[in-house]
Amino acid sequence: MAAYQTIIVGTDGSDSSFRAVDRAATIAADTGATLVVASAYHPSRPEDVARLQDQLGADVAYQVVGSSPAEEAVRAASERARSAGAKKIDTVVVDGEPVPTLIRLAGERSADLLVVGNRGLNTLAGRILGSVPAEVARKAGVDVLVVHTT
Repeated sequence: MAAYQTIIVGTDGSDSSFRAVDRAATIAADTGATLVVASAYHPSRPEDVARLQDQLGADVAYQVVGSSPAEEAVRAASERARSAGAKKIDTVVVDGEPVPTLIRLAGERSADLLVVGNRGLNTLAGRILGSVPAEVARKAGVDVLVVHTT
């Protein structure tokens, strides 16, 4: 089997997802692969933004609504990946659900490995509704590495 060329790792900014980023970055560093750090988000409804601005103030609310948290997550993850030795790093922030976003990106970027953390695999909701890692593993047409992060 040839070395991986393009690796996509999903992050939501959580410690768990950053552990998956660390593992993906190590693999990218070892293989010389391009690492694509991705985060999916949903824009906030105007009423949610207004409520948060009332509660937090306009100067703080932007940090927790819309694409700002996802952009911060990929920025922080990119820094971690660089520290772990990854040389070629791209970041992607996409409006959408995590699973279809990761699978679509894998196709668009001709990725040969998707990396996700295992968070959610053992939750009741995950068992009933399907977790991101389990669904990615079922639906992806490429290798999937589920990193034990919890």
